[in-house]
Amino acid sequence: MNTLEARIKSDIREIPDFPKPGIGYKDITTLLDNPERFAEVIDAFKARYAEQNIDHIVAIESRGFIFGAPLAYALGVGLSLVRKPGKLPYKCHSVDYALEYGSDTVEMHIDAVKEGGRVLVIDDLLATGGTAAAACKLVEACGGEVVECAFLVELAFINAREAKLKDQKVFALATY
Repeated sequence: MNTLEARIKSDIREIPDFPKPGIGYKDITTLLDNPERFAEVIDAFKARYAEQNIDHIVAIESRGFIFGAPLAYALGVGLSLVRKPGKLPYKCHSVDYALEYGSDTVEMHIDAVKEGGRVLVIDDLLATGGTAAAACKLVEACGGEVVECAFLVELAFINAREAKLKDQKVFALATY
């Protein structure tokens, strides 16, 4: 397998019928256990964003933290976290968003992103796009500009780009 996408896919284990019947869960822990592949993933993200004048990375709980932290370090930029309610200690912006059956909420500190800051939003997987869209709203509430939303994996058949992230640029290293 000579492309990065093929190597990523070969390192991701699919768990059938998890967390419920009919879902093929993409388990990234097997990729994370391969230090060469993990480094290759961070290097690919770094190469993409090194010349885009990113000021800040916003990582989505919790697997987005895995990619956001080393990428922020590699780019020499700050890192802020998007978390579930009650997990952050300071005053927060909050966004509610719809799930397939119900709703959820995410928060980010009110001073997490500077006014006018150029922000990369990152997470491990793009499925429905609801959490990523909410994270973009949090960045905008702080006065930041979302440059792009980045993911290790995109489940393109769910169509989140058009459904929830139509106003954002989206990038994924691997697509199913």
